[in-house]
Amino acid sequence: MSSHHIVREKQEPALLIAGLDNFPDELLGQLLEWSPTVIVTADQAERVQTYGIKIDWLVSDELTDLGQSDIKLIPVNGDKPVAAALQYLTGQNYPAVNIVTDSFNVDDIKDDVARLDIVVFFENKKIMAVRSGFNKWKPAGERIEFLTLPHNFLYTGLLAESDTVFKTTHNGFITLQFSDNFLIIAELF
Repeated sequence: MSSHHIVREKQEPALLIAGLDNFPDELLGQLLEWSPTVIVTADQAERVQTYGIKIDWLVSDELTDLGQSDIKLIPVNGDKPVAAALQYLTGQNYPAVNIVTDSFNVDDIKDDVARLDIVVFFENKKIMAVRSGFNKWKPAGERIEFLTLPHNFLYTGLLAESDTVFKTTHNGFITLQFSDNFLIIAELF
């Protein structure tokens, strides 16, 4: 017996590819598993096509011939490509996006996390914004890095290694409570 799943547009997080250096092919395959909307920056388009990935949107001021029909354009208009893509996604009411990139600055996503669930894969880190009350089961000894600093911070299941790095104390749930609208954290993957 087989099961069939209907994936509606915008049901799965969009996938924004802004860099693939040091990104595992297996993880890329997992991100593509449910046929997300694929958005690619111009400098990564040819590389993405060598993987046989169909591009839905190209972040560029001009459409180059990539040998694939039906590619739509997200103009950069002097902005950073990732910022232009995030602006497009929020304007189109996408609920979430996974970003694969070779460079990351927390300021690049801060303005968009209130309107869009963003997960960034950078180097060996999975970066995401979390809200107060966040809890997640994690194995003992895992490290979590805080890319924004919390105020009125309470936590369980963690031990501080520094002001920004914490380690899980045991197998089980960690909990984060804070007064900020969100925190941006990084987990190793």
